[in-house]
Amino acid sequence: MKTNFLFITADDLNYDSVGAYGCKVDDVTPHIDRLAAEGIRFEHAHVTIAVCQPSRSVLMTGRYPERNGARGFGPISRDVSTLQEQLSEAGYYNGIIGKEDHIAPKEKFCWDEYIRTMDEENGLGRSPKAYYEHVRGFLEHAKKRGKPFFLMANSHDPHRPFAGSEQELNMFGHPTEASRTYSPEEVEVPGFLPNIADVRKEVAQYFTSVHRLDETVGEILRALQESGLEEETMVMFLSDNGMAFPYAKTNCYLNSTKTPWIVKWPGRIDPGTVDDCHMISGIDFMPTIMEAAGLKGIDGLDGSSFLPVLKGEEQSGRDAVFTVFHETSGKNDFEMRCYQNREFGYIYNGWSDGETVFKNESQSGLTFQAMVEAAKEDEQIEQRVKFFQYRAREELYDFRKDRHALMNLAEVSDYESVIMKLKQGMLTKMEEVGDRWTDSFSVEMKL
Repeated sequence: MKTNFLFITADDLNYDSVGAYGCKVDDVTPHIDRLAAEGIRFEHAHVTIAVCQPSRSVLMTGRYPERNGARGFGPISRDVSTLQEQLSEAGYYNGIIGKEDHIAPKEKFCWDEYIRTMDEENGLGRSPKAYYEHVRGFLEHAKKRGKPFFLMANSHDPHRPFAGSEQELNMFGHPTEASRTYSPEEVEVPGFLPNIADVRKEVAQYFTSVHRLDETVGEILRALQESGLEEETMVMFLSDNGMAFPYAKTNCYLNSTKTPWIVKWPGRIDPGTVDDCHMISGIDFMPTIMEAAGLKGIDGLDGSSFLPVLKGEEQSGRDAVFTVFHETSGKNDFEMRCYQNREFGYIYNGWSDGETVFKNESQSGLTFQAMVEAAKEDEQIEQRVKFFQYRAREELYDFRKDRHALMNLAEVSDYESVIMKLKQGMLTKMEEVGDRWTDSFSVEMKL
């Protein structure tokens, strides 16, 4: 019997906003936490690029953006093979619910069911009940056809606008429903943001959306359980990138790409497993699903299957990941590359020239505006604002001491050997990918 696949994604969820990953906010993700307790939780998992559409394009092609054509908010190249094409050819029933326009072009993905949720009828992609109904219907259709299935269920939470925010009223014209509203006093402000009033207020709105995401995950899993297909289904959960705040989404920091990657596979994965050894990334998703489905590998993939890890085996070559960033939704080029292992992360900002000002979605809303205002009186916040806007050509962070990227060590002599090793690793990956910045990076860094 072929394995079914239920792939659940969050939209802009930080990895440490999940209880199972150490979040201290009360009762914020009970359903996701239970999923982690029933399967394996990866401590060192990353998406390949920290922005919605290109991140998802990597997942479904197993290729870096440079090689699949989707460097930003555009379609993949038509000559690139997709996971859905491979599964469809093998007899799988394919479906997508929500965020469907972020997998393009549509005809390359062989969807048997293509369900839009970004409308009033579906709570603007934020209704747990709507996802339950859609998943239940899809599973019934797959059962009637006697086909194995691949379903990608994509919540729009906790993407901006956050529940209860002024942004939400401006965008939607009304508030969205949320069963649990967090107050500023109940939340923990991430360490890469200043703990000031309006930041805490917006973080509370974000966590209200996180909790609603968790309810959506719970409803999706309820539909699976009721279908009677749970025992034959691999469930994967992850976020497409970090939270939409400064120093997270649309960057190359740890909080940009690190994702809460959870896999449940009844009878194959021991419940409560935690993997703290292997590093996996977005390019590995497609080859892993293909191997689990019993399909032969195909040429041209940048990633490799981590199925052996899911089976409890050790797998060599998983001690570092290469992540990238190219452009924001406004078509602004901000080329960044990151090479990191479990202890250190090195970032190359090809765009940083001391004059160009970084612009992204995370500067909308309360947080960045509050930081700019506070910077007038607080020198430390002023430094954080300026660094976010202009960066340095190189950045180095010691994750053992500084996972929130507060202290750039790139010019600290004690770390010369570390940074050189990471630079060499980055250059090797850039050469493998055919990165257009390879030559300029090599010359500038004298490698």
